[in-house]
Amino acid sequence: MKRILIIEDDLNIAELERDYLCLNGYDTEIVQDGIQGLKKALTGRYDVIIVDLMLPGKDGYQITKEIREKFEIPVIIVSAKNEDIDKIRGLGFGADDYLTKPFSPAELTARVKSHITRYERLKGRAVALEVINHRGLEINTASRKVFVNGKEVLLTTTEYELLVFFATNPNIVFSKEHLLATIWGDEYFGDTATVSVHVQKIRKKIERDPSNPEYIETLWGAGYRFNA
Repeated sequence: MKRILIIEDDLNIAELERDYLCLNGYDTEIVQDGIQGLKKALTGRYDVIIVDLMLPGKDGYQITKEIREKFEIPVIIVSAKNEDIDKIRGLGFGADDYLTKPFSPAELTARVKSHITRYERLKGRAVALEVINHRGLEINTASRKVFVNGKEVLLTTTEYELLVFFATNPNIVFSKEHLLATIWGDEYFGDTATVSVHVQKIRKKIERDPSNPEYIETLWGAGYRFNA
């Protein structure tokens, strides 16, 4: 049985989420405090973590950031904040999805299922090539390790899969919509801002100058291209 952790200080909302998830076969736990929620997230074995932004003790942004530093499991932010900047910030801290309140429990359950499926698919995906080399960038698909000029860089599962897709399809322009469907899957509910945030994070890790990228180039109005 898949385990879900809900970090939410509004008990009515948390219990509604829990009841609906339990009805759909998920073992679900609630924590109402940010500090205790983070402790649970870092020491428990959960398949998805659902976190509110406004929490006592520690906010959802920091919780997401600290979870992502240790685990790659799906993190879904739920919040009454509906501005684009809040969503981009949440994704930037490592969240996989952002759901704005109010929302239906059925939608939350669908997103949980989608992220579990996607996470398991990405972890099990194999690439025929064992080593991909491009101008100092080396990707070892057997060990799933990435090196830039001989120095290892650490990527999340999604960042790794996106980079491998680019590197195995060089000099081709891909729209954000195509990348979203290919890497995140047709069942993903998010928007193309997710792609932009992940490309920015990859650039910070592999480019000498992320503001003037050598590998992943932006073609305004068209998408991205990996330069071989």
